[in-house]
Amino acid sequence: MPEPEIRKTALQLETIWHEGGPVAETPLKKGAAIAVIRNPFAGSYHAEIAGFMDDLKPLGLRMAQELIDALGGDPAAIQGYGKGAIVGTAGELEHGALWHVPGGYSMRELIPESMAIVPSTKKIGGPGTRLDVPITHANASYVRSHFDAMEVGLSDGPKAAEIALVLVMTTGPRVHARVGGLAHDDVKGEDGLR
Repeated sequence: MPEPEIRKTALQLETIWHEGGPVAETPLKKGAAIAVIRNPFAGSYHAEIAGFMDDLKPLGLRMAQELIDALGGDPAAIQGYGKGAIVGTAGELEHGALWHVPGGYSMRELIPESMAIVPSTKKIGGPGTRLDVPITHANASYVRSHFDAMEVGLSDGPKAAEIALVLVMTTGPRVHARVGGLAHDDVKGEDGLR
């Protein structure tokens, strides 16, 4: 397949100082990189689609690097991540699943100590559709303080024959995390869980 046809890209950034409690000494930063591409499978069923994952890999790496740069430029500062896709109405949910490998592995390639599975979500929707992208700790899925989500979306996409591909990263736990469990500083990083 040819290189993905990109209509637009966007970065969404949040800096969270507090959630009603004390102001954090170091705020939590969350960011999302979004790329709206033409869906080459829109409009009809295609039995063979898996090859498009290879075509998406360079885009995944570029988006991951842009997001790391937007969050300060230090890949080691990234503690949480997630991914997602919004498929336009002329596509099918499986087209969003094509983002699992290129989206997840691009972040894991650039972020040191990122053994945890990258959580994901996808849905069908039109322009203005919002997506809650789940977030977990990048190296240990059992770190409760990093269970989070980021709502993303664009007012003009995806159009019917497009897909909005999303990567999300954070620089730490929820700003007032206090529900116990495994802490970031106690992660062993042996199996992506603990």
